Parts: sequence; C-alpha cells; structure tokens
Amino acid sequence: MIERLNAIEERYRKLQEELSNPEIYSDMEKMKSLSKESSDLEETVTTYERYKTVLKNIADDKEMVKDPDMGELAKEELVTLEEEKEKLEERLEVLLIPKDPNDGKNVIVEIRGAAGGDEANIFAGDLYRMYSRYAEKQGYKTEIIDLEEGTAGGFSQIEFMVKGDGAYSKLKYESGSHRVQRVPETESQGRIQTSTATVLVMPEVEDVSIEINPNDLRIDVYCASGHGGQGVNTTPSAVRITHLPTNTVVTCQNERSQIQNKEQAMKVLRARLFEAKQREQDEKLGSERKGKIGTGDRAEKIRTYNYPQNRVTDHRIGYTTNNLDRVMDGALDDIIEALITEDIKLKLKGEESE
Repeated sequence: MIERLNAIEERYRKLQEELSNPEIYSDMEKMKSLSKESSDLEETVTTYERYKTVLKNIADDKEMVKDPDMGELAKEELVTLEEEKEKLEERLEVLLIPKDPNDGKNVIVEIRGAAGGDEANIFAGDLYRMYSRYAEKQGYKTEIIDLEEGTAGGFSQIEFMVKGDGAYSKLKYESGSHRVQRVPETESQGRIQTSTATVLVMPEVEDVSIEINPNDLRIDVYCASGHGGQGVNTTPSAVRITHLPTNTVVTCQNERSQIQNKEQAMKVLRARLFEAKQREQDEKLGSERKGKIGTGDRAEKIRTYNYPQNRVTDHRIGYTTNNLDRVMDGALDDIIEALITEDIKLKLKGEESE
C-alpha cells in the first residue's frame, strides 16, 4: 500500500509542477485533463500526508513514554494517535480502490413497464417521478429523450437523461427489475397485485469512446406524436436510428427539430452499444466477478416496493426501510449510500484475495 501511495504522491507533485507552468494555458484541453487528474488524487495525497504525520508522532510518543515527566501524557496521546492511524488506514484503503471511469458522467435511464399490464406501466411512471425528484434534490437536470405513454397512465417506456457531476456514480446501481406490491387503481376487488418495471442505467458515452460506422446506420424520420406541444405531429422531426450489425433501434421525438432529435438518438445509441460491450466483457470475466453488486441485468429482481406495509427492500444487500412514501418522493440517499458502502466492501475483499 505504501508503495502505491508514494507513487500517487509523486505523480501529484509532478502534476502540480506542470499546472504551475504558464505554457499550460496555451493548451486548454491538456490543462483541463491535468487539473481533473490532480483533483482526483488530492484527497488521497492529503490523507497520506496526515497518515505520515501520525506515524511520526506515534514514534515520537513511544520515545517520550520513557521520560518520567512526559511519559503519562505521551501514553494518553498514543491511544488517540493509534485510533486515528487505524481510521486513516481504512480511508486510504478505500481511496486506493480503482475508480470507475464512468462515475463522473451523465446517465441515460430507460424504464419499461414489464409484467402486470396497465399497473406495470403506471409503476414505470412512478419510478420516473422517483428518479426525477431524486435528481432534483441532487441538483441534477433531467431531459426526456423519448416516451410511450401507457393507456391507463404511466409509461410503457420512457428514456431520459440525468445531467450532473457524478450522476452515474449514484444511479448505476439502479439497473434491474423493480417489483411493486399494491392494490392497483384498476382492481375493483381490492386485491394486492405484484407488477414489475425494468430499469436500465447507462453512462453517456463520448464519440471517441465507441466508434460507429455511419454506413452501419439506417436513419428514418417521421412525424412525432403526443408529447411535445403544438405542431409536434405536423413535420417529420422524430428520428429512428437502426444500428444494422446489432439490430439496435433507438428513437427520439422529444425535441422540436430533426437535428436535435438525431443528436439525442445518437447519444442513446452510443450508450446502448457501450453498455452491450461492457456486459460482454463482464460475462467473459465470469459470474463470480469480484466487486460487483448484482449483474445489472433487466431480469434480475433488485428491489421490492411494498405499499401496504410502506416498505422498500433491496434484495442485493438485504436493506429494508419503512419509508416507501419518502423513497417514492425521491429520498433515495440512504439506499444508494448503503449500496455504495457494500460495493466498497466487496471491492476491498476482492483486492485482499488477489
């Protein structure tokens, strides 16, 4: 661990030297890249510097213990220093875990009504509202990309983007099958029904991250319908893009212009192809891959929302809260923090066994 920390500290010092060179201002892209790398390393370096100071103070106090005048004071201080040393070591272990390169990115979220007919679509609408409220509380922005409204409310499908620093780091655990247990508005007998909606969370992908051959695309334009306001269905502004090699189809009709819809659709397409590529790599590593909470597969049941008991249970980590009403209003922080904490534990165990 110390060797890795020394290497990080040396890299951080070199970055500071480069950033202090006035010539760096002539290359804004390079300056931006180096500044981000420096910012990413800063907490690790600061924590390591404090750790080294504590080690020195512990060594000094162990010498002072022999002093008849200062011995008792040194013993008392040693207890505090040893506790701090242990906490700093735990923090450094976490900081040394390789970071997900996608964590700082915006995300594209797709929610689909699954098993349960109209009730599944209504629940998909409830999940969309939950994520929208959560994004609002985090200071993120949401933009609808495409949607298909359910006949009884909600959505049979909705795609939207969440924009904000670290959006993916918070929402990446939400992919999977979400199950609701409640009495539907459409149920006249008052019986509890179980329905599901699937969630897929993908990081927004830059052009350079995944190459798409324009010759592999079929682009269709048509008149948008429904969502979008007056005139939305009078001009062919909606866009459907088919990636022929994978038969991946994406649509966007939320923007007023064909160009804007095409740009949004290409963002979704890049995200889908990137997600498929990542999934293929994960499968090659095997189902027992270290440091992974669940598979992110649509079929995996990750969470149950039980309305009669006002209860939410995340099955991957055994987390339960009896604040369903607050959760559905966007209070996802406790669940997400529990998932992040468990993810860190899994990654630490993975590193220990390597």
